[in-house]
Parts: sequence; structure tokens; C-alpha cells
Amino acid sequence: MLIGELARRTGVSERLLRYYERTQLIHAERRANGYREYDDQTVETVRRVRALLAVGLPTRVIRQVLPCTHDSTMLRPCPGVLTSLREQLEILDQRAAELENARRLLRQTIAATEDTEDAAGRTPTPGTGIPSPR
Repeated sequence: MLIGELARRTGVSERLLRYYERTQLIHAERRANGYREYDDQTVETVRRVRALLAVGLPTRVIRQVLPCTHDSTMLRPCPGVLTSLREQLEILDQRAAELENARRLLRQTIAATEDTEDAAGRTPTPGTGIPSPR
């Protein structure tokens, strides 16, 4: 099938499919006229790539994991895959902790700002953010 048909069947843009090919997530044969030709299995491969992206894996890890996929949620044991998945989980856990810290700081800043406004007896004029006398 041509790239347009693959895009239609997977819901993934042609541009993104070309990126997947450049990053070696999918493979296409070339016709004599240079057009990409994909086999029917590529539809399932693209779906697996999308599922792995959805769980937060970067393409470099997906490239390693993809040969071990049985379907979009099951992996066969392959050397190094569990290590890569655990490392990615640590990265996501770190990001989650950083986001939680940022949320805490933002809540504190909002609370302190509200306390300052209340103490000054002023509230922001709606839509301007500029304090006005009460």
C-alpha cells in the first residue's frame, strides 16, 4: 500500500509516517518511481508504535522494544528491554516529582498573593489583574 493508504488506515499523518521510517520504526520498499510501498503488517506496527508512544516511551526505546512486541500491550522477553523500560519509568517518576514540586510552589505563591491582597484590603479589578480599592 502507498503512504496515503497507510495514513488513512492508521489515522497517522504521512509526515509522521515518514518520520517513523527515518527513525527505523517502520520500513518501506521503494517502487521504481520512488514511491514508498508498505506491507499490510505495517498497519499493526504503526498501531504498536502509537501505543508505546502513548505510555511515554521515546522513539529510541521504541526502536529497541518494537521487535519484542506481541501486540500493543504485551512484550516477549528480549535482552535489555526490561532495563530500558525500568530506566524510562525512573525518568517518568522524576518528571512527576518535579511537576508535583512545581504545583506545590505555585499553590504557595497563589496563597501568599491572596493573603497579601486580603491584608491590603484590595482585590484585583476583574479582567485586568490590577488591584483596586475595596
